[in-house]
Amino acid sequence: MAERGSGVLMMLLEPPALAMTLPAEVRERLAELELELSEGDITQKGYEKKRGKLLAPYIPQIQGVDPSLQIDHRIQSSAPAAHPASKHNKPRLANSRDERFRSDLHTEAVQAALAKYKERKMPMPSKRRSVLVQSSVEACTPPDTSSASEDEGSLRRTGRFASSSPYAAQASVEHWFNRVIQGSSTSSSASSTSSHPGGRAQHCTNTSSASAATVLADLMAHTHIDQHCAPPDVTGLLERSLHAERPQVASVRGLPRGYTHSSLMETADGSVRADEEAVDGVPVNSRVSSKIQQLLNTLKRPKRPPLREFFLDDFEELLDVQHPDPQQPKPEGGEMRPLSGDPPVVSSNRPSSLLGSLHRWGNTQAKSPCLTSLDNTGKPLYTLTYGKLWTRSQKLAFTLLNKLSSRNEPLLRPGDRVALVFPNNDPVMFMVAFYGCLLAELVPVPIEVPLTRKDAGGQQVGFLLGSCGVTLALTTDACQKGLPKAQTGEVVTFKGWPRLLWFVTDGKHVVKPPKDWHPPIRDASNEIAYIEYKTGKEGSTMGVTVSHSAMLAHCHALTQACGYTEGEVITNVLDFKRDAGLWHGVLTSVMNRMHVISIPYSLMKVNPLSWIQKVHTYKARVAVVKSRDMHWSLLAQRDQRDISLSSLRMLIVADGANPWSISSCDAFLNVFQSRGLRPEVICPCASSSEALTVAIRRPPETGVPPPGKAVLSMSGLSYGVIRVDTEEKLSVLTVQDAGQVMPGGLVCVIRVEGTPYLCRTDEVGEICVSSSTTGISYYGLPGMTKNVFETIPVTSSGAPISDRAFTRTSLLGFIGPDNLVFVVGKLDGLMVVSGRRHNADDVVATALAVEPMKFVYRGRIAVFSVSVLHDERIVVVAEQRPDASEEDSFQWMSRVLQAIDSIHQVGVYCLALVPANTLPKAPLGGIHISESKQRFLEGALHPCNVLMCPHTCVTNLPKPRQKQPGTEVGPASMIVGNLVAGKRIAQACGRDVTQLEDHDQFLYLQDVLQWRAQATPDHPLFLLLNSKGTVVNTASCVQLHKRAERVALALMERGRLNAGDHVALLYPPGIDLIATFYGCLYAGCVPVTVRPPHPQNLTTTLPTVKMIVEVSKSVCILTTQAIMKLLKSKEAAAAVDIKAWPLILDTDDLPRKRLPQIYKPPSPEMLAYLDFSVSTTGILAGVKMSHAATSALCRSIKLQCELYPSRQIAICLDPYCGLGFALWCLCSVYSGHQSILVPPLELETNASLWLSAVSQYKVRVTFCSYSVMEMCTKGLGSQTEALRLRNVNLSCVRTCMVVAEERPRITLTQSFSKIFKDLGLSTRAVSTTFGCRVNVAVCLQGTAGPDPTTVYLDMRALRHDRVRLVERGSPHSLPLMESGKILPGVKVIIANTETKGPLGDSHLGEVWVSSPHNATGYYTVYGEEALHADHFNTRLSFGDTQTVWARTGYLGFLRRTELTDASGERHDALYVVGALDETLELRGMRYHPIDIETSVIRSHKSIAECAVFTWTNLLVVVVELEGSEQEALDLVALVTNVVLEEHYLIVGVVVVVDPGVIPINSRGEKQRMHLRDGFLADQLDPIYVAYNM
Repeated sequence: MAERGSGVLMMLLEPPALAMTLPAEVRERLAELELELSEGDITQKGYEKKRGKLLAPYIPQIQGVDPSLQIDHRIQSSAPAAHPASKHNKPRLANSRDERFRSDLHTEAVQAALAKYKERKMPMPSKRRSVLVQSSVEACTPPDTSSASEDEGSLRRTGRFASSSPYAAQASVEHWFNRVIQGSSTSSSASSTSSHPGGRAQHCTNTSSASAATVLADLMAHTHIDQHCAPPDVTGLLERSLHAERPQVASVRGLPRGYTHSSLMETADGSVRADEEAVDGVPVNSRVSSKIQQLLNTLKRPKRPPLREFFLDDFEELLDVQHPDPQQPKPEGGEMRPLSGDPPVVSSNRPSSLLGSLHRWGNTQAKSPCLTSLDNTGKPLYTLTYGKLWTRSQKLAFTLLNKLSSRNEPLLRPGDRVALVFPNNDPVMFMVAFYGCLLAELVPVPIEVPLTRKDAGGQQVGFLLGSCGVTLALTTDACQKGLPKAQTGEVVTFKGWPRLLWFVTDGKHVVKPPKDWHPPIRDASNEIAYIEYKTGKEGSTMGVTVSHSAMLAHCHALTQACGYTEGEVITNVLDFKRDAGLWHGVLTSVMNRMHVISIPYSLMKVNPLSWIQKVHTYKARVAVVKSRDMHWSLLAQRDQRDISLSSLRMLIVADGANPWSISSCDAFLNVFQSRGLRPEVICPCASSSEALTVAIRRPPETGVPPPGKAVLSMSGLSYGVIRVDTEEKLSVLTVQDAGQVMPGGLVCVIRVEGTPYLCRTDEVGEICVSSSTTGISYYGLPGMTKNVFETIPVTSSGAPISDRAFTRTSLLGFIGPDNLVFVVGKLDGLMVVSGRRHNADDVVATALAVEPMKFVYRGRIAVFSVSVLHDERIVVVAEQRPDASEEDSFQWMSRVLQAIDSIHQVGVYCLALVPANTLPKAPLGGIHISESKQRFLEGALHPCNVLMCPHTCVTNLPKPRQKQPGTEVGPASMIVGNLVAGKRIAQACGRDVTQLEDHDQFLYLQDVLQWRAQATPDHPLFLLLNSKGTVVNTASCVQLHKRAERVALALMERGRLNAGDHVALLYPPGIDLIATFYGCLYAGCVPVTVRPPHPQNLTTTLPTVKMIVEVSKSVCILTTQAIMKLLKSKEAAAAVDIKAWPLILDTDDLPRKRLPQIYKPPSPEMLAYLDFSVSTTGILAGVKMSHAATSALCRSIKLQCELYPSRQIAICLDPYCGLGFALWCLCSVYSGHQSILVPPLELETNASLWLSAVSQYKVRVTFCSYSVMEMCTKGLGSQTEALRLRNVNLSCVRTCMVVAEERPRITLTQSFSKIFKDLGLSTRAVSTTFGCRVNVAVCLQGTAGPDPTTVYLDMRALRHDRVRLVERGSPHSLPLMESGKILPGVKVIIANTETKGPLGDSHLGEVWVSSPHNATGYYTVYGEEALHADHFNTRLSFGDTQTVWARTGYLGFLRRTELTDASGERHDALYVVGALDETLELRGMRYHPIDIETSVIRSHKSIAECAVFTWTNLLVVVVELEGSEQEALDLVALVTNVVLEEHYLIVGVVVVVDPGVIPINSRGEKQRMHLRDGFLADQLDPIYVAYNM
């Protein structure tokens, strides 16, 4: 497209001349726009729009293009080339059992297609045995309907070769099409000209001004910069297409493409970024005047984009634009002309309303039979005469108006809507109720009988009743008894329904009206007569209103079209409550005093021949059936000998417009022609809920042309084009005509999407009708009504074709030869995938043709599309036979995928198998498609097998990001850029501690403890609580000191240890751990705190203990007697070599001697303790903490939290590493405050322990871990009331800090605050800390300073390592909370991970930290020593190159806020995004696992936890299922969908596991690498593993 555009322009004007035609300010503004676009500050759409506006005044002068053609020709995403593949010969309607789909030709086509595939091995999903148990299957019943629900007609595109028929008028159709195409007014040459630069000239006329503008602006931008710098990279211009993709970074001229990672940030605050600096190929030392000028212009821009721009999802601009298939057929015929039906003829003596006819026949022909109902054996049950219909309707009308009242007010007034709830085997009561309502001037709303509280689609029916204001339901006595009842004996209120009064219409409940009471018989008016329900594609139920005049006109039109005469007998097999069953069997029959024989559905299930027998018995002239009924009777006809159909003059096929009906019609004719059935009797008709009857084939005596058939190319139909096909007989669709337009109707065919332009003669579109016989609105839905009932079709020039409004029918078709209407499908079944139209039932047929008899249970298959990642995706759900094996299932699924791919050239996104009889059923059998789809999307289908194929289907993923080698922008250029942009370097520091007077006083913690023991011996330092909340241990200063002395003595005497030896401490959380720690310091040993092994889980916990002891080179283990026994037990021997333990000393019985002297380290830089922790990536890392760093850490925390001896703080943390250890063991001794210790393990037995303690001791400052917070949120969420009654009050808490080494978990902290707000917890109290291996406490909120702020980032920019701030609630926004306040003495800078240069404010990079309490280095990083040498002492490559920094390994950014710090300066907030080690590099972008996991957890209520990792370039998602194992397979599709939608990634493997399988460390962080190892070693015992193909 871009090439074509540039071709046009180059031909028109040389670039310099072109540039000169534009004023200077326009050129400048264009350059600015270009810069904004390259920065991502505006979207491509916005860019094109603004640029178009700027150039609009100049383009018409440049380009002689007709203004009407100046439209933005965005390339529509369309499918990859789809050549007609193998043969496609389709089976039948999805409304029957599998035999009905049998078409040998189609089966052969499918088998031929499959033969092309070699047996390709696919990874078979693995599944636990328990999941294989299937739900029970109901007892088999005879003919059940199958795949699509009753009226799920949908587009049956795929043909089957229909058997020959006397009226196969194929040749004429073909001749007609050829004539249409040749005689078309527009030639097809324009559409087929080449699109490469060689074809330039031909494109002048049809290139849009937008593409002209693109090139114009590109040339302009070049010209503008060329005056100042090196020649531009012109290759960039040629390749630049009109993709609406956001530029990969640098689309500004000549700029090298690939700044990686941290160099590329953008903030939506409009300020310019570090990546603009050395841009445009301008070397830093060259003249930068143009650059500075551009920057100044940029800085004049408003600070933020307009608010609404944040809420526009510009995803389409990232999509990989799919180029249309050059082979794609295009419509070539002339514009179609609207087609009129015959003029309506009404005899003069007809009454002026339908009720007038009822009145006439009820009084003059009272004995004449009106309706005969049959029982389940086929015997006549009751015959309603016209006299009876009149009197019974009158009685009911009188009763409804006069005998129902509430509080002396009549319950009903004329015009009120009333629900009619009648079973399908009681047409008599229904007819009486229907006419009773009409006589009472009430509006009947017939609906299906609800069977359970939660019927499929029942809620939507409730919505319809509610919106119609229905308060009364009429029903029969038998039906009312069968409805589900509440305990009071009343009918239950069904889900989503309004409260209804149920009134039984049987004789004893109605009253005879007085002699002088006569119902009003008015002329037909435009008042609503009745409301017919219609279920839309997505399951919504609307009420189509039909006026009295439309009802009358429709009856007249049907009478004229069908040639009905008085007294005829008509057999009705259809549902009499709606559609053709109602129109022919209840309304038109009364107008013509006909006798209707009503065949109930229940009888058809028992005896499919019953309707034919009744035609024979009653010598019926007309029968109204569906193709399903014809098909069923074919299956049963052998049993019947002496029946004749010679009396029939019309066999109306109500779903004859459905292309699948043709095979049933032909087969039925072939069999029953010998029984007197004449070929011309079969009359298909086309109808819709909105337009009622659209067209019907006339009986031959009316002198109409013979019926037509068309054999159409399926490939053409998928592009909406009609092409007659004769060669490839297997990929065709054979359609029969649906007859002529109804009398008085005007029909046209319009485009399905967008403006209702008339279609061309060879184009498929939506059929529209303008007539006095159609419905008038959707009740209570004016917006939808306008769109459907008041359409004004226009010609290609935009002129309306008529002053009459048209009604859309939702039928897709065209007007064929002899003015016959052809229908190829319905909008409801349409699936538009990558711009091509496919039909649900075509896919059903192909699936059944794979192995029609063997696998699918009774042919029950549902096919629908779901929208994922801005395109429709096809989902196939089939019920499998109860005896199917896993192997059968998998093989069938693989073959179905191949067959559909081969025959339809479309991929199936998801193929699911469910146990027999578990798909939701429609009221008259069949599958409830929209309900099935809803359950699929909600994860409630419970499949027993799933196969997802996102890799083949999803072709519109955004392009992967590619980094160009050697184009890195240097750190110097970045700093210069930041300075030019007026941006500060991202650097911040906590309060300065160098001036503090106590700087040298407390260098060694052992000295502090000794001093406190002397100065304040009885001051309590620690209280330890048990699970009941009682104090089980305390320690005052002197107690702790004495206990430490005894430990030191034991080490020296019993252990013979020397100063500098390493000692491992294995203790449960408590005071022993603290005492032994100080004991080690007293003895000059180096303590290493280790979490003791879990007695119930030695196999996994003991090796970690062993590893820490070995790696830390501990020469002794101090522990309790109980743990000592455990370490030497048989169970331990099974996990580790117990002979290899170093010396183990238990401290339960210590010597009572005095320590002669406390060890004094020669220098504060000596090692105080080792801090070991397993990182989330599974690396065991021990860091060295010197005495100086230890006391600096304590001092920092003391200052930040204002800790002094009279303070109390509560700690609910694991005390083995990081800040948790420091708070538990170090800070109280240093600051003298009292610590209330709550071991987190105790919360498992008493979840409220920590909060109760906080309340009881009125604690102002408390610390916890995420695990603790989660336990409280989940365990106490519903118990806040009970806690309040126990006087738990949290209003005392000023700060509650979550100790973390990760991005703040904002959802968890917010829900915690929200839940416990009721107990007085301040919403501002909760914050998080941030620490890591190099510095365990970088940030901590403390008691002073502003509250933590939250910003919202664009997640897509983040993947490119850019920060773009957006507004809350905008698409793809990610909330990020500040990680607390930077501690005193700590300096933080943000550095580029690769160049090690400093970055600007709000730019993403690695967080570096410099502080007196940094760790001094790794003691050992087990397995990765060399990699981490520079973590603790690294310097910037530019700028301040003297300061020594430690690299945290976390990505984050600093942002100066508008808030003021305690010092009066503006507050710098640090935002931590995530650990670099954890990130996943996928498709050239950087993903943080937590973001993907958050989306996955949100996708289904049963997902308790999730973890992701990569495996051979595949994304593996592990989910913990909290629920029944039957839900396991529901998760596969939902997980795949959500990751595609929100992260543009295809999930390779979905693993469903039991709760607790994902390993979590003491800080509550997921151990993803351990999980990965477990997965690869097959140790997870998964419930299900799905390999997405």
